[in-house]
Amino acid sequence: MCSISIIVLIHEFGIFVSYFYSKEFCKMGDKGAKVQKQSDGDKMNPTEEPFFVIHTKVNVLFVGLTFLTFVTRLWLLEEPRGVVFDEIHFGLFTGLYQHGTFFFDVHPPLGKLLLALMGYLAGYDGSFDFSSIGTEYPCHFPIWYLRVLPAICGSLLCPLSYLILSELGFSQYAALLAGFLVLTDNALLVQSRFILIDSFLLCSLLCLIFSLLKFCKNLKRPFNCQWVIWTLCLSVAITASLSIKYSGLFTLFTVSCVLLYYFWKLLTNRNIPLMKAVFHLLVYFTLLVLLPIFLYCAIFYTHLSILTKSGPHDERMSSQFQASLEGGLAKMMEGQPIEVAYGSQITLRHMHGTPCWLHSHPEPYPVRYSDNRGSSAQQQVTCYTYKDINNWWVVVDPNWESIEVENPPRRVKNGDIVKLIHGVTGRSLNSHDVAAPMSPQCMEVSCYIDYNISFPAQPLWQVELLNGKKTNNTWHAIGSHLRLIHVTTDQALKFTGLQLPDWGFYQYEVATDRNHNQEPTVWNVEEHRLIQSEATVGDEYSQQLPPDLWTPGTLGFWEKFVELQFKMLSANKEVNQEHQYSSTPLEWPMMHRGIAYWINPASNAQIHFLGNPVIWVSGMAAVFIFAVLFVIFAVRWRRQCQDLNEDEWTRFLHTGVLLAGGWIANLVPYFLMERTLFLHHYLPALLHLILLIPATLDIIYCHVLRSSLQRNFMTSMLLVWVTSIVLVFIKLSPLSYGHTPLSQNDITTLQWRDSWGLIYHEEMGYT
Repeated sequence: MCSISIIVLIHEFGIFVSYFYSKEFCKMGDKGAKVQKQSDGDKMNPTEEPFFVIHTKVNVLFVGLTFLTFVTRLWLLEEPRGVVFDEIHFGLFTGLYQHGTFFFDVHPPLGKLLLALMGYLAGYDGSFDFSSIGTEYPCHFPIWYLRVLPAICGSLLCPLSYLILSELGFSQYAALLAGFLVLTDNALLVQSRFILIDSFLLCSLLCLIFSLLKFCKNLKRPFNCQWVIWTLCLSVAITASLSIKYSGLFTLFTVSCVLLYYFWKLLTNRNIPLMKAVFHLLVYFTLLVLLPIFLYCAIFYTHLSILTKSGPHDERMSSQFQASLEGGLAKMMEGQPIEVAYGSQITLRHMHGTPCWLHSHPEPYPVRYSDNRGSSAQQQVTCYTYKDINNWWVVVDPNWESIEVENPPRRVKNGDIVKLIHGVTGRSLNSHDVAAPMSPQCMEVSCYIDYNISFPAQPLWQVELLNGKKTNNTWHAIGSHLRLIHVTTDQALKFTGLQLPDWGFYQYEVATDRNHNQEPTVWNVEEHRLIQSEATVGDEYSQQLPPDLWTPGTLGFWEKFVELQFKMLSANKEVNQEHQYSSTPLEWPMMHRGIAYWINPASNAQIHFLGNPVIWVSGMAAVFIFAVLFVIFAVRWRRQCQDLNEDEWTRFLHTGVLLAGGWIANLVPYFLMERTLFLHHYLPALLHLILLIPATLDIIYCHVLRSSLQRNFMTSMLLVWVTSIVLVFIKLSPLSYGHTPLSQNDITTLQWRDSWGLIYHEEMGYT
């Protein structure tokens, strides 16, 4: 994203240079023509400038503002020398990339790949474990190199904001104000200074908006150099906004609305032949849809090509995915037969949703549940989210008394009836006509205990292979997808997704359901052992082992890619744990609660994620004022009142869709999410809001205020407002940099709202 932003800035500078160069060239050409008309004895004025002189203009305010932004983001970048907030995750991922160790994260990989690249260039060996927030970095840790790229991207937000307001057609003062607001917001400052990926996302979103404006400006001159440059920039920005965090989709939605509007105008323009318009649309579809999809897949290809070794998050992926990685499950399955036989020891994994394994332990179900329903009081069967010795089961032929492997081993086929014996307790998997504890509409699953009462065992299960054609109707470890159908009740073994209470150790419920055809009833064998008994030890037994031994899988890129996409999307929904600093979208615009990022327990110096309250409140006022102005001007435009010309009305619409609409699009979806949310999720919406503030002020100044007295009064009020923003920024800066020891009185002064939750360690506090 830094590279795109730098290209944009260089291009804009190049426009200034080329403009003035061409202007001087024309002047020199005219002077040259005049000289030719003179007599041979005449000579040019010796004070004439040389031909190859380039004149440029430098916007001192713009350059100065950009310089200040870089200073604020890069100052004391190595402080604090401890793990800050989500550096615990993204720093760890950076190290895992260096080792090629697979990990799972809910975000796409582009941001993490950029951090890993910086780590590689800095010579980072990935040895630091990022064990907890506040852990001190060792002296050799390249903390500056890992934090500098996010800081640079955070710094580029200021010039990009300026360029966007300028491209929208607002005044230079409005553009400078946009950059100033980005500079002085404490939340944007904090999020840009650490090993985080949010500044990459924000930078890509502004590049996306700016590239869109440039693209729309060049639509009337397709296929020239400018058009090619900005179409490719827009394509890359689309890819980047999707490949860092999926929340980039919200801004992409507003951008897509603008693109569809212009493409519809192109298609319905009678001055353009239909075939030519269709050809243009096909080119746009290729460059703005197919090319971003290709780049998105290429990013994942790079990600998966690097991470080839088994890692700490393997269990989140399917058994086939795990088996394709070096070590881990592949190592455990090495040398074991791929075909499941009677006497095989297996673990059964649920294939969809939360990764967990069929599990049992000696504790029985309670005699009565909390709703006063009775249970079977049999041994509990659950789905456990960790690999454990109690996850092992033995496949047994109901007509064979022994649980040992037969000689020769007999394969289990599709449709066979089996018993599953729990490996630790020796009890058989059972079900009966008793309501499940959390899902009364389903039947309870247990391991049968013979209480010598009229409650017979019902331990028979039919193996139903869903992909039996691929395995010649033989039950395979890892590769076979199966359902276990309870023979007596004709119900399928099901992972319900509901957690049991404390008596079930908060593990997940397993039941049987009459509806077979659903994802929660699909299982597969993840680990498999075929161990010979003492009676059959020897060469003769070894010769009778199934000939097909398991070999490491060769799962292709597309299979991995599709699975990873589904896992990432489903994992986002599962992030719903309680957190002290979580907040709701309704609380974000007024900054009801911040986030504690880091604290020094000895001095109470701390980093707290908080924005500039003056800017945030002003943003909400700007939304309301802009909405009122939009309605008024829209009505007057329809009534053909000439308040705005065509260009000004187009600018008004672009501002409404891209900035006000972008704020709405980046905020409203979070109201629909059932997951844990934090204030930093508001940053993309905040960035749109910050750009809306100077746009609204410029509209008021140019189109609402009529007299010079009104405008002078507004200017004086703006000076007071800007001064208050600077003072608040400086006041809260100790919480942004974490470089100042804080006493209890200091913290009380800084905590303007009790809900902010600033931290003070009294027994170790600085006084």
